[in-house]
Amino acid sequence: MYRPCVVIPVYNHQQKIECLIEAIGDQGYPCIIIDDGSDSHCRSVLEKIAQRPTVSLIRMDKNSGKGAAVCKGIYAAYSAGYSCALQIDADGQHNVADIPVFFAAAQNHPEHIIAGVRVYKNAPKARYYGRMLTDVWVWINTLSFTIKDSMCGFRVYPLAQTKALLDKQSVGRRMSFDTDILVRLYWEGLQVTQIETQVIYDDQIPSHFDVLKDNVRISLMHAQLFFGMIVRAPKLIMRHFLSTES
Repeated sequence: MYRPCVVIPVYNHQQKIECLIEAIGDQGYPCIIIDDGSDSHCRSVLEKIAQRPTVSLIRMDKNSGKGAAVCKGIYAAYSAGYSCALQIDADGQHNVADIPVFFAAAQNHPEHIIAGVRVYKNAPKARYYGRMLTDVWVWINTLSFTIKDSMCGFRVYPLAQTKALLDKQSVGRRMSFDTDILVRLYWEGLQVTQIETQVIYDDQIPSHFDVLKDNVRISLMHAQLFFGMIVRAPKLIMRHFLSTES
């Protein structure tokens, strides 16, 4: 049965979260907020928001990373009986008006990942070139040009399949998460339906991307995925061959 929800990892992003929840609530979707060890100011904002009947708040004792928070939200959504969960960032960069489009695609393709492909309005050059480099590695590690944007944190997960993956494999707990889980779900045989969506970067909202540590984590992730791809290469090549034949 189709039953969607929205999962939002939050770490000291109190600036836009209330407006985001209001916009999602106006569309009629329930939200699960995961507080990833935010400070007292953000916690108080989230406590106020959690009084809404359509909002559930889960607290993590310490900051564990975006990936850890999203995974916790996926497990919570699955336990609550939802069929799919849309992941959206708390900093307001994603286009909330596109949520019904993503959920419509999820309803039509219940076993697909519905992944956003970012259309940049004002992205910093470092992010743009970082995406290009990651895209190349993703094409290598999937032996396919299918995935157009593995770093977009605006996507819908089919919960049964995603939970099954998380039960047997560990994925990146911090900024490597979005790419890591998407590649691994692709390895599991899930199809990826991709939708273009505009992203707006706001210099007023601080980024939690650690240039040194997160780039090291992402590099290690690509290395691990590369060796995982080698093991799966025959299966991935056959999948590509069968898809081109059909």
